[in-house]
Amino acid sequence: MAIKIDNLTKSFNNKIVVDHLNLEAKKGEISSLLGPNGAGKSTTIKILATLLKSDDGTVSINGYDIVKDYLEVRKIIGMTPQELVLYEELTASENLIFFGMMHSHSKKWLNNESKRILELLGLANRKDKVKNFSGGMKRRLNLAISIIMDIEVLILDEPTAGLDPQSQNQVWDILRDLKMRGKTIILTTHDMHEAEILSDRVFIMNNGKIVAEGTPRQLKEMYSNENILEVIFKNTNQLEDVLKSFQSLTFVKNVIKESNNKLRIFFEGNMINLTKMLNQEYFADLTEILEINLRQTTLEDVFIHLTGRELK
Repeated sequence: MAIKIDNLTKSFNNKIVVDHLNLEAKKGEISSLLGPNGAGKSTTIKILATLLKSDDGTVSINGYDIVKDYLEVRKIIGMTPQELVLYEELTASENLIFFGMMHSHSKKWLNNESKRILELLGLANRKDKVKNFSGGMKRRLNLAISIIMDIEVLILDEPTAGLDPQSQNQVWDILRDLKMRGKTIILTTHDMHEAEILSDRVFIMNNGKIVAEGTPRQLKEMYSNENILEVIFKNTNQLEDVLKSFQSLTFVKNVIKESNNKLRIFFEGNMINLTKMLNQEYFADLTEILEINLRQTTLEDVFIHLTGRELK
């Protein structure tokens, strides 16, 4: 295991934020830590990065205890926070070389590696100062700094937040490349699609605890159902009656009211059960229905099932 957490606990003002948390992440894998705001994700990764002390429990990274061996731990970990850590009066290349030298890499190696990384992130042609960069470019450069340090364990706090789809895909390619090089990556994200396509393992937090873990496929098989019917109604007056009507059907496993006029219905079975639902009296007048969607389970559905809230 690259990371092993046992009974980690942290409180602020007598409020438990991380509650006897246990987690194991394997070397050379990408693990996603998911959870609603306030679940304890940020506190957990700050403790992992030795930026915050826990109240109780132990954490080891590549065999080093983060308290007893914190100097060794800091040599092998890197963290990319949501906040930007850049020198705006330097160029992108100068930033990478400066931070790389802090990890005792040679100037020759850093020159070559910075060119490679900037090329991958679409920043190779920018020779001007970082203060002129867009927000998305700065976020990509922020990630590049962690990469050029060439450390063993990367902790990334929402690395693609605010990026356009093209930039996001560039970052995903970088993370896949790092994984191929044997790096261990822990990331937090509010993008369920990102977690589903990148993660070897997913940990879902709620109220300071890990409430589920597994591969995206395992989680979808364990915690949700194969079919989901989403219905958006025009008239919201009878929505509670509609909800109760669906809940009374034996093959319907869960009904979630997402908004004043939208229901998400989880059900077992095949087209026969779908037909039974569509034959309910509330579908008799199609003018009262704005939209109907049928789809399969996603990681987001698992998240909602376990926490009762959507990530915003």
